Amino acid sequence: MKAAVLYGTLGSLVLSALAVAPAGSTDQLTAEARGTVVAARRAATTKIAFGRCPKSEMLPASVRCGTVKVPLDYARPKGRQIALTVSRTAATGKKSERQGALVYNPGGPGASSMYFPMVAPLPEWKRIARAYDLVGYAPRGVGRSAPLSCQDPADFAKAPTQSPTEPSESYKRERIAQAKAYAQGCGQNAGPALRHYTSLNNARDLEVLRAALGEPKLSFIGASYGTYFGSLYATLFPSHVRRMVFDSAVDPDPRQIWYRNNLDQSLAFESRWEDFRAWVARHDGVYHLGTSAEQVLENFEKVRARLAEEPAGGTVGPAQLQAAFLKAGYYDDYWAMRATALSAYLKGDPKPLIAQAAPRPEAAKDDENGNAVYTAVECNDAPWPTEWSTWDRDNTELAAIAPFETWDNAWMNLPCAYWPAPRQKPLDVGVHPGELPPTLILAAERDAATPYPGALELQRRLPGAALVTEKDAGTHGIGGGPNGCVNHYLENYLLYGRTPVRRATCAPHPEPNPVSLDERSAPRAGLRPSAL
Repeated sequence: MKAAVLYGTLGSLVLSALAVAPAGSTDQLTAEARGTVVAARRAATTKIAFGRCPKSEMLPASVRCGTVKVPLDYARPKGRQIALTVSRTAATGKKSERQGALVYNPGGPGASSMYFPMVAPLPEWKRIARAYDLVGYAPRGVGRSAPLSCQDPADFAKAPTQSPTEPSESYKRERIAQAKAYAQGCGQNAGPALRHYTSLNNARDLEVLRAALGEPKLSFIGASYGTYFGSLYATLFPSHVRRMVFDSAVDPDPRQIWYRNNLDQSLAFESRWEDFRAWVARHDGVYHLGTSAEQVLENFEKVRARLAEEPAGGTVGPAQLQAAFLKAGYYDDYWAMRATALSAYLKGDPKPLIAQAAPRPEAAKDDENGNAVYTAVECNDAPWPTEWSTWDRDNTELAAIAPFETWDNAWMNLPCAYWPAPRQKPLDVGVHPGELPPTLILAAERDAATPYPGALELQRRLPGAALVTEKDAGTHGIGGGPNGCVNHYLENYLLYGRTPVRRATCAPHPEPNPVSLDERSAPRAGLRPSAL
């Protein structure tokens, strides 16, 4: 997110009280707790029949796939069941080295980790893969796991589109209408099932998956949003936790879920956007986009204006440009690619920008599915403001100091103002001292998607948790990535259960190489979280 100085200004924003929807009753929560026990016992008996993965998963033969059934509604555990898809590779070490299954979730909401077992041969994961079966899965609503959809994927992927940082009143009315239509589409497509796509149910599903894998206790890595429902799991089932890693932590304070967390995220992206532009300016000899962050911004805005008049390749407009450069706010290994595309476009060659920013029709279905699950979970999880005036005021104030991402983030979440399903009251994450074994939190100090204060808040709520901070860095999701110091702490914890006494720091990983095409295009060894 943004720099610390900008982050501090959020307290001055006038945020009206959220419209509070009725929370589930104690009886309802008790029924869901009983239902989880029933579902977990059933899964422990039936287990998962792993076999060849469907071709649609595009996984190598070394990865095996299966399904686990979970109740749609945990208050009715014998009612409708949905099947979650699961992937696994067996631990590669000796039998005496095996420590069980390690489950990974990359966040979202709406992301799948079916690919996770493929990291086993990577140098950063080899020793962990010797000790653990690596397990990925598609959470409820995602992929083939009772997929959720809110609109035609072709409409979702429509391009080119606009992305004004100072939207007009007419543009705002247009986006309000789109948000209402999207929320209505979610309700019509999912029907009564819509209310059951929640973070609490994702945590309960994780408990059933643990039982189906035959594990008496859970070893889990959650990244980004995965840290939030991982913390819910730790709160609900502390005695079932063996090892738990929270990589790039969401602030779990119930007052933050989700409206305020998204405002914080928009604020934080401004600083990370400046980090990128400053890096480009330091390499003006390569990119010729300016010798200061301000000059790089001027060139970016010049490209945005040109695309508003004439989209590149007929598909890349301002919104597609914005989406492509937002990724540079998440991961600095995009920096060289994006700077090259911007530079080439201004020199008359739009091809690199088109290659990086144009929508891919073959991905439209998955992208729409991921967005539908993201929206359903966040809208169901908590109260949201239901008056447009609240959104308008808060985002107008915020955009004055953080224009890069503020309005696009608001439009993405605006369906929650008109949501057709009941809202929950967020669970107050936390355990008593001694209830939970030591856990590990990983955080980059300048992470924009999950600002650093969220890691501090999570540590405060989980007694015994250790925090490893990558200083002066902002990549989102740092475990198994390019920082050897971070990976040392991750490996020590997963293999030996060792954590720092309370906090430890790592120097930042090296900045991207602006020249080498090989290094510029090489994928990270780590695992990219999604959305949050």
